[in-house]
Amino acid sequence: MKNYDIDVTVSPQYLPEQSNPAEQQYFFAYTVRITNRGQHPAQVISRHWIITDADQHVQEVRGLGVVGQQPLLGPGESFEYTSGCPLPTPFGTMKGSYHCVGDNGVPFEAPIAEFVLAMPRTLH
Repeated sequence: MKNYDIDVTVSPQYLPEQSNPAEQQYFFAYTVRITNRGQHPAQVISRHWIITDADQHVQEVRGLGVVGQQPLLGPGESFEYTSGCPLPTPFGTMKGSYHCVGDNGVPFEAPIAEFVLAMPRTLH
């Protein structure tokens, strides 16, 4: 087991009630679960998202914390939150990382694997 091992899982969903395809507005929610699988406490300090739409336009988002918090996770603890992402296309991807600090004060990155944002019936 690693001293610092942050696992990130993401579950995206399309929100038709907040979308307007006629106006090229598609809204997606995503629920993130951050789990400390390491041996020591670690704190999530900031986030970095890379959002790519179906036209290959890339937007980068950086900011402190997640949903206004900087959760401190002990070994085995998880933090879950839901956020949203508007896109001008019915399909896109997100990936990124969380900047974390271990209880020893040493910073490290926790990767967020790429995941797909897709309106139903747009992928075959």
